Formats: sequence, structure tokens, C-alpha cells
Amino acid sequence: MITQRQILGTGAAVLAATLTVAGCSDSGEQSGGDAGGSASIVVSTFPFGVEEFTQAVLDPFTEATGIEVEIDTGSNADRLSQLSLADGSNGVDVMLISDTYAGMGEEEGLFQPVTAADVPTMDEIAPFAVSEQYSGPAYSYQLNGTMYNTDELTAEEAASWDLYANADYAGRLALPDISVTAGQLMVSGVAASVGSGPYDVDAAFATLGEWAPNILQFYSSTTEMTNLLTQGEIVAGDALNGFATELVAAGEPIAWTAPAQGRYMATNRAMIPVGAENVEGATKFIDFLLGVEAQQASAEIVGDLPVNLGIEFPQEIIDVVGDIAQDPTGAGYETLDPREIVPNRDVWVERFAREVVGG
Repeated sequence: MITQRQILGTGAAVLAATLTVAGCSDSGEQSGGDAGGSASIVVSTFPFGVEEFTQAVLDPFTEATGIEVEIDTGSNADRLSQLSLADGSNGVDVMLISDTYAGMGEEEGLFQPVTAADVPTMDEIAPFAVSEQYSGPAYSYQLNGTMYNTDELTAEEAASWDLYANADYAGRLALPDISVTAGQLMVSGVAASVGSGPYDVDAAFATLGEWAPNILQFYSSTTEMTNLLTQGEIVAGDALNGFATELVAAGEPIAWTAPAQGRYMATNRAMIPVGAENVEGATKFIDFLLGVEAQQASAEIVGDLPVNLGIEFPQEIIDVVGDIAQDPTGAGYETLDPREIVPNRDVWVERFAREVVGG
């Protein structure tokens, strides 16, 4: 049985629309501090795609193991804040979280190591999904690129960062704010293209400041950008690949392409908090999550890019990213180093607002 609850924080208005509270006290009693004997675990995850994730992963996991799953949902920031306030012991057994926030949690010592000795399927996943900088493995990833109107632009035009400097499209382009996942990937892509590397934000901010008059919106929600694109208000915008899947499948005149230079990807990671009450159940869940069955279903139902090398990629994913999905690092995609991002994040966010958006 899958039960659901919410972590409420600064994003309460958004989270209130996602799930209802059910059965929290019962699950808490079952967990009861028994590291291996509990018949339930608490999984903290994102507030979107919960129904699809339940179908693809949670229900099959419970059927295979007998372990019931209770879900906590919330934004990355809210969930990490709750875990931090509880010093890693807020009742969560597995936290599914994006890499930047996982890196923040690592800085605070909130997570414990997940190893292949306890999670054998870690030996089946792509090398980039296992990193010494994170205690837990990646279970999915997202590629940064440009989503564009195929009636207005060619793939070659959309792949060039020069697009955003082109005055012919002034007021018809969008870029993400640095505070969202695509934003940092975009900044690092520009930095690698015009500067000395992905963390040369001085060069990136100067260039982005020059592009700013052409940008209709620096968006904080990808839905804002996709709405502008489908309504014809913009011709292109920097975005993660996953947001193009449904639009492409629906036959919209929209495509997604990787940048010609400066290709970066974000990972979603499976972490076990230091205060997890059911570590054995948590490791069983992560082992299942990384296995072929769950990875295949996640790709088909959720639309996630999988890290397990043994699946067959759905046509819907191939239609957006092509062969990149089968070997993103071979296609030039890299992950960013949290040791560079996390200590500088607050300063970079402030500088972006001042030098790019407000410049």
C-alpha cells in the first residue's frame, strides 16, 4: 500500500495542490527504529509526477518486496530544509533529490554512504551516476539544451548560443533564472563557451547581460517558458529535455536540441539520511529503483532518462534527444562539481539578479 503525506514549507501553496494526507501515524509506528525489520519505508520525492512514479516504481517495489511505501513530497529546498532542521532524522528513509541540493546536504553531513555491497544494481548503472562527491547514486538525469519552434528555427540555429544574441529575435527568447536547475546548467554552458570553463561566471554574466535586452523572460518555472513557446510568443528558450517530450509527442512544431558547446546535465539522486529508521528497506528500494524493471518503467511512464545501461529507450525519448540518451558523456555532456557550485550558490544567485536580470 502506498500512502502519501506532504512536507510544508515556503512552497506550501504549491504543495497543497499535489497530494492529500493519509496514514502518516500508522507508518511511523511501523518504522519504530527497527533498522531492518520494518515493513514500511518513507520516501521523500518531488511533488510532480507522483501518480506516474507510483505506477512505475512504488507499486511494483511493494509487490516484489512486501515493503509498503509512504511518500513525502515537496520542493528540493523545502525537503532539504526539513531534513536539516531535524539533523538528518526527520523520519525519511530515502530522499530523491536533485544534485545541487544533494550537494548542499553533503556539506551538512545529512546523508550516509550507499555502496554496491548493499545495492548490487549500482554495478549496472552508467559511470557518471556514481560519484565520490555524493553519498548516493543518480537514478535519472536531465540534459540542458534549447527548445525551439521548428517553423522558425533550424536545429543548427537553435544549438548555437549566438541565437540569444541575435537582435532579429529580440523579445522572442527565454532563458532560465539561475536559481532553477536549468539555470545553473545554462550559466555553466555559456561560461564554458565564452570563458575559461563552466565556473567562469564573470564571463558568463557579462555575456548574459549583453543578451538580456533580447530576452522576454528569465523564467523560474519551465511551464512558463513552454506556455510562451506553444503560444508563439517566443521562438526558443533554454530548457531541460524532459519538458519537450509531451509537446513533441503531441505533434507540436517544437523540438529540443543540445548546445553545440557547453553541454551540461543534472542528476537526480537517491540518498539515505543519516537518521533513516529503516536502512535495510532503504537500500532495497534503491536497489530496485536502479534495476532494469524500474528504470524501463520510469523511462516509459515517467519519461525519465535512465542510468541503467540495460534498458530499451522508448521512442518518445529518442524523438527528443536521439542517440544522446544511450551515451550522454560520449556526446559531450558533463555533470557539474557540487564543490564548485554549493559554496558559491548564494553569491551567484544575487549576482545573476543584479548583473543579468537587472542589468
